Amino acid sequence: MLTLVFILIIIACVLLTLVVLIQNPKGGGIAANFVAPTQIMGAKRSTDVVEKATWILALALIVLTLGSNFFRPSSEEASTQDSRLKDAIETTTVPAAPAPQQQAAPATTDSASTK
Repeated sequence: MLTLVFILIIIACVLLTLVVLIQNPKGGGIAANFVAPTQIMGAKRSTDVVEKATWILALALIVLTLGSNFFRPSSEEASTQDSRLKDAIETTTVPAAPAPQQQAAPATTDSASTK
């Protein structure tokens, strides 16, 4: 159920982003392209629709985010999962690191003996 709530939150975020990008910051928005003095049937209320969609999506995002707290696992379930994870970590054997190989000392030759 928590996964469904997270998916709904992501969908609300994407839709809210798209609705905000549609809006014109100077108030024209989507209606600016359709408004003409001779136009009988136009998109006069499109800014109201976009504004209402923004508010609805923002409220839905807040409700879903706060409501997701009710679907998270209880503390008992989380503690059993944590204890199982701790047991798995503690019982895991770590392979022994190979012993470092000792390097032979470089052979030094006397310059006097080679002459």
